[in-house]
Amino acid sequence: MKSLKWLALIVGFAVLMIGTVMVFMAFDRDSNSASDTIRPFVITMTPVWGVAIAAAIVLVRPPAK
Repeated sequence: MKSLKWLALIVGFAVLMIGTVMVFMAFDRDSNSASDTIRPFVITMTPVWGVAIAAAIVLVRPPAK
């Protein structure tokens, strides 16, 4: 079971990284300046990364006794 948790974390991290790059590319496609890209990207991805980090902490934490 422990190995499955780590595999899920690794796969989830890989999907999160690919998704992050794709979101950045989507914002960068139609932008006119750096602030047109970075500000919406940060506003969009901060909650996604926050939820991902919280989920990883819950998965890694030892079970309650």
